Amino acid sequence: MIALHSFVSLFLTGIYLLLIIYLIRGWSRVKVIPVKEGPPQTKVTILIAARNEEERISLTIEDVLAQDYPKHLFEVIIVDDHSTDNTAAIISSYASRGVRLLQLQEERALNSYKKKAIAEAIKLSTGELMVATDADCRMGPAWLSSIVGYYETNNLVMVSSPVTYFEERSLFELMQTLEFGYLIGIGAAFIGNGRASTCNGANFAYRKDVFYEVGGFAGIDDLASGDDELLLQKVAERYPGRIGFLKQTEAVVYTHAKHTLQEFMQQRRRWASKSTKYKDKKVVAFGLCIWLFNVSLLVNAALGFYDLYFLKLFLVQFLLKYLFEILYLLPITTFFKRTYLVSLLILLIPLHIVYFVVIGLMGNNRKYLWKDRVVK
Repeated sequence: MIALHSFVSLFLTGIYLLLIIYLIRGWSRVKVIPVKEGPPQTKVTILIAARNEEERISLTIEDVLAQDYPKHLFEVIIVDDHSTDNTAAIISSYASRGVRLLQLQEERALNSYKKKAIAEAIKLSTGELMVATDADCRMGPAWLSSIVGYYETNNLVMVSSPVTYFEERSLFELMQTLEFGYLIGIGAAFIGNGRASTCNGANFAYRKDVFYEVGGFAGIDDLASGDDELLLQKVAERYPGRIGFLKQTEAVVYTHAKHTLQEFMQQRRRWASKSTKYKDKKVVAFGLCIWLFNVSLLVNAALGFYDLYFLKLFLVQFLLKYLFEILYLLPITTFFKRTYLVSLLILLIPLHIVYFVVIGLMGNNRKYLWKDRVVK
């Protein structure tokens, strides 16, 4: 029985290490391609869905309006999703500077208000390229021009771009930044390897005609989340090879980590809930293998209290995980100019093992709180 247990544990460890090697390879294959010379030609619509964002939305709008992209080639549409604070009034104050406010007037209950907000904004848009971000994000002045330059140069239909946390106020938030880099790296690495798995809706661009060609959010609108990854997978099914990840520092969007454990867990449950709708079952298998590996770590750690053999087995798994994840995370944190975060990995791994197993069990089975609404 012990021999079988050891075989399963080491087999799962081997699978996990192969997956990490796959990610390292994929990240390295995402190249920064020089953009074509000459002025941009693409009309862009910047899409933002906002709900109760009065604290930070003015900073986001100011950053968007400060873009170095030609003003006649982009418009800004912000959808107020039934905010109960001063969000709509703040957006309205920018009307003279060309920001359009669309107030969602949906009376019937929905499970995905954000998808509805984005879809309504796209209906009003005049741009060829939709560029989505969130109402609590910050970006540099070359954000939009870098995305469009990459899009035009490579004849793409969809562009996933990097997102990271900043202005951390605690060790907990710094560890989230490291873990979030791991997730952003997965999405980039899959694209580098010629597949599509995950992306982040805070920095996501796609052609308007392609959005309608794949049916928009139809078929994925029963989940509150997934306006990014699930749409990505719909497009990848029809346009394999024409989705890119923009590995360029000018394209980075910055947002904030969650301040409390409860907020963090709600966010991760929301993200995990999307996995049931993934079209590419190989991506599902990828996530399942990682989850099973973490389960084996947890089981061996628990058995190690009773038998030294299992403790040794756990330590072997832990050490291999630690070393390979350092190799994976170093180039990603270097890209974000936060290499020092890798030093937190030794603290993050034990917590990550437990949380990953728990979220895997909870994400697909329970409702969660998002934007003061209980959704699934």
